[in-house]
Amino acid sequence: MTRILADLPDEDIQWLDARAAAQGKSRASVLREAVATYKAQSPASGNNDWIERGFGYWANRADIGDGVEYQRAIREDRRPYEDI
Repeated sequence: MTRILADLPDEDIQWLDARAAAQGKSRASVLREAVATYKAQSPASGNNDWIERGFGYWANRADIGDGVEYQRAIREDRRPYEDI
């Protein structure tokens, strides 16, 4: 674990100390939890988290229908799928 030095306003330190005391934790522990929470809520840069967030978004839409049936309908003029 790496130590850091950060300058915070006095009112933020007072709030942080009160929060830590109320939770029975150290100031550093509360800061570690805050960073972990911020990291979890922030969009990850450079990866595909957006795919996971959107997965299944339209799963319960009745107006869309089945994708395979749609593809077969628009390709009726082509040779039958049973021949492939």
